[in-house]
Amino acid sequence: VQLQASGGGLVTAGGSLRLSCAGSRRTFSNNGMGWFRQAPGKEREFVAGITWSSATDFAESLKGRFTISRDKAKNTVYLKMNSLKPEDTAVYYCAASRTAYFTRDPTGYNYWGQGTQVTVSS
Repeated sequence: VQLQASGGGLVTAGGSLRLSCAGSRRTFSNNGMGWFRQAPGKEREFVAGITWSSATDFAESLKGRFTISRDKAKNTVYLKMNSLKPEDTAVYYCAASRTAYFTRDPTGYNYWGQGTQVTVSS
């Protein structure tokens, strides 16, 4: 396993969760990293990205509620999600970019975590 996502669960609307994505077997310190999500019947969509130098960006609809960060010493990337809504329900995936920067295009990533389920109840 190269990337292991964790931290998902069931939360009521308005609550918070922090997802973690831990790298193993190799360091991802020089890679851009991304979080994506996929809801049932929908395409996988970009959530947030962080470059090797920790510059970040988010899907427009999520700005202000989600933050992304990384701890290179732990080879781990985090996604903090606040003010969760039922429409945030999805499987969340972390991924390592082919370069030092992230992209909103899933094809730009060559390592993927297994996904962690986030369910937000109303």
